[in-house]
Amino acid sequence: MASDNFTDYTHPELRPPREGEDSRDVLFDRVPPHDDDSEMAVLGGMLMSKDAIGEVSQMIDVSDFYQPKHQTIYEAIITLFSASQPVDAVLVANELLKSGDLEKVGGTDYLHSLVAAVPTAANATYYAEIVHQRAILRNVIAAGTKIAQLGYSAEGSQAEDIVNLAQAEVYEMSVGKVRQDYEAIGPVVHDTLEQLDKLQNGLVERGVPTGFKSIDDMTQGLQPGQMIVVAGRPAMGKSTLGIDFARAAALHHHMTTVVFSLEMSKTELAQRIISAETDIPLVALRRADDITPERWNTLNNFWSKLQEAPLFLDDSPNMSLMEIRAKCRRLKQTNDLKLVVIDYLQLMTSGKRVESRQQEVSDFSRALKLLAKELEVPVVALSQLNRGPEMRNDKKPMLSDLRESGSIEQDADVVFLVHRPDFYDKEDRPGEADIILAKHRNGPTETFQLAFLGEKSKFKDMPQDYQQGGV
Repeated sequence: MASDNFTDYTHPELRPPREGEDSRDVLFDRVPPHDDDSEMAVLGGMLMSKDAIGEVSQMIDVSDFYQPKHQTIYEAIITLFSASQPVDAVLVANELLKSGDLEKVGGTDYLHSLVAAVPTAANATYYAEIVHQRAILRNVIAAGTKIAQLGYSAEGSQAEDIVNLAQAEVYEMSVGKVRQDYEAIGPVVHDTLEQLDKLQNGLVERGVPTGFKSIDDMTQGLQPGQMIVVAGRPAMGKSTLGIDFARAAALHHHMTTVVFSLEMSKTELAQRIISAETDIPLVALRRADDITPERWNTLNNFWSKLQEAPLFLDDSPNMSLMEIRAKCRRLKQTNDLKLVVIDYLQLMTSGKRVESRQQEVSDFSRALKLLAKELEVPVVALSQLNRGPEMRNDKKPMLSDLRESGSIEQDADVVFLVHRPDFYDKEDRPGEADIILAKHRNGPTETFQLAFLGEKSKFKDMPQDYQQGGV
C-alpha cells in the first residue's frame, strides 16, 4: 500500500516541469485556453480610442490576459488613462520606457503592429469578451487542478475537510466576478425611512429638477437610475422639452448635464439655449441685422453668466452606444455627472449587423436603462412616435405609439408624450401644449398644461390664474 505522502508523478497534472517548459503550462498539462489575436485586437483598439479604453476597462482585468507582455501593455494604457492623459502607441512606449519594460514587450515596433492589425476600435468590446471568457476557462482548469492535488495529497480522515477546501477554491474563483448586490430587507427599509425623514425635513434635494413646477411636484424631479422617455411626432417640441430639462439642471441648478444631439449641430443647440434663456427670438439669432445694441448687451451678460455652467454638448456624427457610455462614465468621474439627454433614440447606431431595426432599438433602450442604473443618474431619451396619433380624431398620442419598439415602453420608468393641439388646428388652444405623463413607475399618471413659446424655443409653466381655453 502506498504511503500517505506518496506523490504520483504519472498523473498528468502533477508531473514536474520538463526543461524549457513554462510551469503554467505544466499545471494544465497542455497550453491553457487563450487567444493571442483577441488580446492583440483589444490592445490595438485601446491604443486607437479613449472610448474603447473606458469600455474595455469595465469588462476585463489585467489578469485576464494570458501573455505577460500584453498584461504589461494593458497596465501602461490604464495608468495613462486613469491620469486623464492622452493614449497612443508613442505615449504608451514612453510610459513603458520609464518603467524599463519597453524591450520586454517587443519595443515600439510591437506597439505599432498592434494598432496596424486592427481596422477599427469599434470591435474592442467584442474581443475583450473573448479574452475574458478564455480567462474564466483558465481559472476553472486551475481550480480543478488544485482540487485534484488536494484529493491526491490528503489522508482518508481529511475527506470532509478536503470537500470544504474544494468548495472554497471554487468560491474563490467566482467571488471576484460576482458583486454582492443583495442586501437584507432590514437595512434597506431603515435607509428608505431615513431618506424619507430627510426629505420631509428639507435636507435632501428631490431629484434633478425639470424646471416645471407641476411636473416636479408630481415626479419629485428626475430620479437617479431612471430612464425617462420624451416622445412626440416630428416638430411637436420633444427636443425643446429635452433641452428645457437640461437648461433647468445645468444653468439654473448647476448640475453637470450632457446633451448628445444626433439631430442638431452644437451651433443649433446653442442658438436654442441662448433664445430660451435671453428671450431673444430664435430667428433673430440667425439674422445679423436683428441684433440691436440692446440685444448685444443682453447676449454679453448671458455669456458672462454662462462661463462656469456645467453643460456639455456633443454632436458627434454616427454616435454609437459604446461612445455614449464611455463619455458618460468619463464625465461621471471628472465632473460628477447628474443628467444625460439623448436626442434622439432612433438616430443611434450600433455599428453591428442586427436582425431588425426594432431589435436594435430594443437593445439601445435596455442599454440606456442599465447606464442610468450604473451611473446613478437620470437618462432622458427622446423618441419618435409612429403615425398612430394622426389616425385618431383627437390626435392625442398614446403609449402604444412609441416607434419601432415596445421595449422602450417596458424599459422606461417615466414616459412624457408631447402634444400640441394647435399643430393640427391653429384655432385649437393656440400656444398651449399637453405634456402627458403616460407612464410613471413610482406614481400616478397626469396631463400637464404648459405654454409653448416656439419662437423662443421653450416651454413655460402656465400662469397661476390661467383658465384652460382662455386668452
